[in-house]
Amino acid sequence: MPDTTAAALPHQGETVTVSAYLATRLCQLDGHHVFGLPGDFSLSMLDEMLTVPGVEWVGCTNELNAAYAADAYARARRGVAAVLTTYGVGELSAMNGVAGSYAEDVPLVLVSGMPPSRARADGLLLHHTLVDGDHDHFVRAYREVTAAGAVLRAATAVAEIDRMLLTAINECKPVYLGIPADVAVARVPAANLALPLRRSPSDPTSVQQFRDALTALLAQHPSLTVLAGPRVHRRRLEGELAALADLPGVRIATQAGAKAMLDEAHPASLGTYMGGMTRSEITRDAVDFAPLLVLAGTTLSDVLTGLFTHRFTPEDAVELGFETARIGASLFHGVRMEDAVRILHETAAERDFAPLPPLPPLTRPEVAEGPASDALTQAQLWAEIQRWMPDGVTAIADSGTALFGALGLHMSHDSDLLAQPIWSSIGYTLPATLGICLARPESRSLLFIGDGAAQLTVQELATILHRGHTPIIVLINNAGYTIERAIQSPKAVYQDITPWDWSALPSVLAPGVPSLTTTVRTRAELAEALVAARERTDRLVLIEAVLDPSDAPEMLVELGRGAARANGAPSASVEQAG
Repeated sequence: MPDTTAAALPHQGETVTVSAYLATRLCQLDGHHVFGLPGDFSLSMLDEMLTVPGVEWVGCTNELNAAYAADAYARARRGVAAVLTTYGVGELSAMNGVAGSYAEDVPLVLVSGMPPSRARADGLLLHHTLVDGDHDHFVRAYREVTAAGAVLRAATAVAEIDRMLLTAINECKPVYLGIPADVAVARVPAANLALPLRRSPSDPTSVQQFRDALTALLAQHPSLTVLAGPRVHRRRLEGELAALADLPGVRIATQAGAKAMLDEAHPASLGTYMGGMTRSEITRDAVDFAPLLVLAGTTLSDVLTGLFTHRFTPEDAVELGFETARIGASLFHGVRMEDAVRILHETAAERDFAPLPPLPPLTRPEVAEGPASDALTQAQLWAEIQRWMPDGVTAIADSGTALFGALGLHMSHDSDLLAQPIWSSIGYTLPATLGICLARPESRSLLFIGDGAAQLTVQELATILHRGHTPIIVLINNAGYTIERAIQSPKAVYQDITPWDWSALPSVLAPGVPSLTTTVRTRAELAEALVAARERTDRLVLIEAVLDPSDAPEMLVELGRGAARANGAPSASVEQAG
């Protein structure tokens, strides 16, 4: 993880500004891009940070979008990402994005440029404050959505910056750094920069105890089933998961937040597990009735478990967390997930399970019958995308029809799906596409997003275009919030949105920047547009797919019915939504 090539290592006795120290640390942790907006309290900090070789500023259209973009960047790089805002108005605008990072285990660093220390101490009634003399309202607010936070003083800035960054990488959670304008330019010793920050090591005694207990447990069972969650992704353990899958007697399913973490064509892949919403009964039964189930980096939230319809008992499973492993009632503290997965692989290899019968191929969406000139349906949309989708793509799917359609796709080799199924903040994925384009320039991004979600954050399309990125965007125009229609009151006025001219947007947001836009209403038009999108690698492609507002992927319909029952919605509303 550390990258000390971004800047020359300091000599003893050298000093740097606090801002330059922070920027260098971010580079060492592979966080070379800093997302955000400037403000008067953060200008000196920005000027100092941008003197550090390897730091690139990514100016966004608002702070919420900056937080979303940084979140996706950190996920893709498996490292930290920084969001820089001004005090009060800026940091509050970013808070929703930071909360999503907390819910989904993303090591984000929110950096707030604050008023000078003296002004804070004197309680001056400044702009961007609540004019009550209390300058810590927002510091306290951020305690609710971060793992740790600090307002820096020059005397302790080095230690506090390192402490915050170590917290972020150890816990995979966001942290908060408030930097007063005078502290931002204060000079501090640079010597610590020669010592890269590293995650805390596992406790050797706990590791051995875990190994012994796991070896004894595996000896009692004929096979091993793993349900892998998004936290495995955060720790960059996809390779270890694939190595485990290569062993005889092992089956691996993934949660929706970790789809395609294991190549879905792998013989041991069970595909995506979502409790009662799992598309394959073979997959569901293999997880729910596994003789020995390992929960590796999972989160058992409502969407990820199909509204808690999982039939396995979590307490009976082996559980591998970021810093703790559990076997039954025995907790092994200080066992990092990296070591726990490695030990699982080693002990399973030593156990030498007998081979299991081959799994049937995972089902793929099929092209629905009917004239290609008929109005496009959700089933046809996803079937055509399945047939067309290239290898090695990074797909991003927004909450709603986009996500639940994409979850049914069979992801090809070296592909990835990024989504936000736990926090589920609609609009997240459009700025996230900016973060993915910057984090993975070698892979073309493919965004699936609904019209309602896009209206929240579409301004960031301007940044994507002006920076020369060339993603493919499939915008599902179904005239509003179909995910909410699927839950309750599908014809209510609040489910509708104002219509936009989506094809005109790229030229409005980035005049002179080439793009390719197409509106499709039939299966034939979609197929033609997808072929053109693959060929035009030199520009952003926007495909507006017009669909009936009442049409939804089958998985979303099932979720809507379940959510409606849980919310006490009238049964007639559920039937209408279906």
